[in-house]
Amino acid sequence: MSSNSDHQTHHDRSFVSNQQHQSTAVIVPPPCSHLAEFKAGRGAAAFGKLLECIQVRPLGRASVRRQANEVFQCGACGQLSLRLYACVSCPAVVCDIHAPDHEHEIVIDVDRAELFCGSCGDQVYDRDFDSAIVLSQTAAATLGGCNSLCAPPPENLRKRRRVDYRPWTPDSKERALLGSNSTLLLGNDEDTSSNSIFPVGLKGLNNLGNTCFMNSVLQALLHTPPLRNYFLSDRHNRFVCQQKNGAHERKNKNPLRLCLACDTDALFSAVFSGDRKPYSPAKFLYSWWQHAGNLANYEMQDAHEFFISMLDGIHEKVEKDEKKPHSQGSGECCIAHRVFSGILRSDVMCMACGFTSTTYDPCIDISLDLIPPINPEPSGTKTKTETESQLTPTLIGCLDRFTRPERLGSDTDQKFFCQRCKIRQESLKQMSIRKLPLVSCFHIKRFEHSPVKKLSRKVDRYMQFPFSLDMSPYLSSSILRGRFGNRIFAFDGNENEEQDFSSEFELFAVVTHTGKLDAGHYVTYLRLSNEWYKCDDCWVTRVNESIVRGVQGYMMFYVQKMLFYKATDKI
Repeated sequence: MSSNSDHQTHHDRSFVSNQQHQSTAVIVPPPCSHLAEFKAGRGAAAFGKLLECIQVRPLGRASVRRQANEVFQCGACGQLSLRLYACVSCPAVVCDIHAPDHEHEIVIDVDRAELFCGSCGDQVYDRDFDSAIVLSQTAAATLGGCNSLCAPPPENLRKRRRVDYRPWTPDSKERALLGSNSTLLLGNDEDTSSNSIFPVGLKGLNNLGNTCFMNSVLQALLHTPPLRNYFLSDRHNRFVCQQKNGAHERKNKNPLRLCLACDTDALFSAVFSGDRKPYSPAKFLYSWWQHAGNLANYEMQDAHEFFISMLDGIHEKVEKDEKKPHSQGSGECCIAHRVFSGILRSDVMCMACGFTSTTYDPCIDISLDLIPPINPEPSGTKTKTETESQLTPTLIGCLDRFTRPERLGSDTDQKFFCQRCKIRQESLKQMSIRKLPLVSCFHIKRFEHSPVKKLSRKVDRYMQFPFSLDMSPYLSSSILRGRFGNRIFAFDGNENEEQDFSSEFELFAVVTHTGKLDAGHYVTYLRLSNEWYKCDDCWVTRVNESIVRGVQGYMMFYVQKMLFYKATDKI
């Protein structure tokens, strides 16, 4: 894993672009005249012999080796340099110092399988050469090679054009339609009380007896932009749903089961009605108990467990009603998964032969371990504050650790069974995000349970989290591009699909937990109209941004930036 660092210590100019975000468009550099002259005299077989020496190491990195354990040294100085080049015209091997003095301009980096021009003093790119390297890398990661990449379609060589987001403004006909079919919500201009400073929809929820876990999550979901727009636009009409389900239940002579989506629709209607009095979600609680019988009591429950259970209840009911063949991983089965569902990619790579086993799993949130960074080396120039800041966990650090390659256990029963070697081998596992959801929920593991000691405890450790988050470094396309090298086109066109969506997110809700493991309290901080509000059951107060930055986040909700509206108080 440490070899990733030396891959980035390239002193050439071409590697400057590789340090930027991988989500930017790939720019094909101008052709090298020396490379064109070299290919003109040799034709299509210019790199034929060198391509036969391409070997793919674990993590998919390509190198040039005539033998498995061959060690190169510079033919001019005899040194084992960090950067060695093999000439494509003769058997000579030169280092980066003597490459410009070699009689042939075009050479190849033996450790990275990348072309270099000694006259230009820079990397050069050739489409035919890079495509052959990528095919070798892909074939090494599969059992039977890759037939689909032999002739990549033109649309896979470049991204589709991204359409800029433009806010919708109604025309004259739409204004007339809105005016004749809608009424103005109270609580803004008409309400002259002190509560008028709050946006419409910001309303307290009464505690029904240890139900702060439910109230905190409901406050975040009530102000999730895609979910709010879905229910307020009458996409799930509870009256129509009840009539349809009632007729179905009477036909089958089965007792009527409550619909969690209908009670969610009623909850949205009550909260956004304009009435500022706190609301009691008793009917919603009873409906949720019908879907989660094991949690049907007045004991304190986990907010994250309630979040998962609620989305599963909406998914179960809507999927049965619509009877669509969509799977949960597609994100199109119901509104819950259309908003929160993403896809994780897991790569397990054999350390012996480089074979990669890839699996895709749907997820509606990402659980992150709260582990502090490694202690920095002591230095007399650093102050105590600087040292403590380096020891403070961050959400970015947790995501880096989540997508970092990790070596699986060396025990025989924990080794990965390689389908190519036909035996258990040591392996590396790496996670990445195949598809980003519209709303990303990050769950911080603050409750630890030890089955050996039979003890449970809460991790009271502060973690920094940004208000704006760029998820592009954790996408599968970015991680695979770093693994396979700086090629001029993607080796797998399917991994670029998630880049059609925005990878920039904005924080709009933070759920916190204070107190002990068995006796605590949940509170939610909401970001509405670019102001922060603290929702503590029925109490809603405005707070400063500095207070939010200092809380111990348990669940954090980020929405894609193009869906984040810094609107006025009016809806």
